[in-house]
Amino acid sequence: MNKTGWDNKDVYDGGRMRWYHYIAYFFGGAFLANAVPHFVSGVSGHSFPSPFTHPPGEGQSPALVNVLWGFANLIIGYLLICKVGTFELRRWRHVLVAGAGALLMAVMLARAFGKLYGGL
Repeated sequence: MNKTGWDNKDVYDGGRMRWYHYIAYFFGGAFLANAVPHFVSGVSGHSFPSPFTHPPGEGQSPALVNVLWGFANLIIGYLLICKVGTFELRRWRHVLVAGAGALLMAVMLARAFGKLYGGL
């Protein structure tokens, strides 16, 4: 790897990065993106849809439930990104895969919550 962190292959333990590390980074990014609206709404004291309502994702959960759900997403995202493989911020592939997961989740959340709040 050169000093800029840009190289043409990712190396882990002397070999190629395992494919499942990229899957973990993708879903880690998605969980981190999902943590934001739940945690922020909960900390702000606002109710917000969560998977624990009826129907799931459409009813409103109390602030405490959203804080806990957002924090759980944060922990899962952390574990997937930081504890699977060797995630490095200087490796563009690692950041790109995690960012793609976060972007896809953000778009899905915007569409889902836009229908509920009239923002779509």
